[in-house]
Amino acid sequence: MNTSLTDSGASPVAGKTVLITGGTSGIGAATARLLLVRGHRVAVTGRDPGRLAAFLDEVGHADRVLGLVADAADWDSTNTAVTSTVERFGSLDAAVANAGGASADHFRTGGAGVIDGGDPQLWAPMVLANVLGPALLAKATLPHLEQSRGRLVLIGSVAGIKNSPGNLYSATKWAVVGFAENLRLHATTRGIGVTVVNPGMIDTAFWHGQAPPIAMSPEPVAEAIGFALDQPAGVDLNTVTIRPIGQPV
Repeated sequence: MNTSLTDSGASPVAGKTVLITGGTSGIGAATARLLLVRGHRVAVTGRDPGRLAAFLDEVGHADRVLGLVADAADWDSTNTAVTSTVERFGSLDAAVANAGGASADHFRTGGAGVIDGGDPQLWAPMVLANVLGPALLAKATLPHLEQSRGRLVLIGSVAGIKNSPGNLYSATKWAVVGFAENLRLHATTRGIGVTVVNPGMIDTAFWHGQAPPIAMSPEPVAEAIGFALDQPAGVDLNTVTIRPIGQPV
């Protein structure tokens, strides 16, 4: 099921069209705000219609923003979101696979030992969102990005380049990092750029109310995504790792 929320049918302004999954909070929301300020057209997806509507009301720029109720781990929902974005704005220049997260037991166990102490019933949604979601977005967007010579940005994690004991969330992010290179090898032959952005500790709702020991705001990550999207034609920026000062791992 996919539903669009928009307030205007006004003609789009010059700029890129970017689709962001999971765009109502955290890194996704910060990226949407940044791109809108820079004059781009932005479509954001979210699973909760109320949160999505509230975000649209807060962010403004009704002529250049489109809200789509969609589940990033569902093919029909993802494909419809992409199609709706292209129908609304006429093209697609970039997509950001941002939707995902960690299971609640990741935090109850302090982020380690989830395999021993976690609840397997909570793992499937995390694995599907974090691993299947980017693959579905890639499949749905590649034909459009080939036409625009665009870019796909995957949100990985420092947890996807540094292992921790028994941590299934970390394993899903290793999958994202691996998929990014796997996808790059294919997409570059079609004129499409692929970037994986690996944030360290970010102060967002990801932490389920638990304050991270060291963290930065999501805005610097949004700036890194914007930097990747601003690369000139013919340049492929592949990997960006961004941590707060003081995070040694």
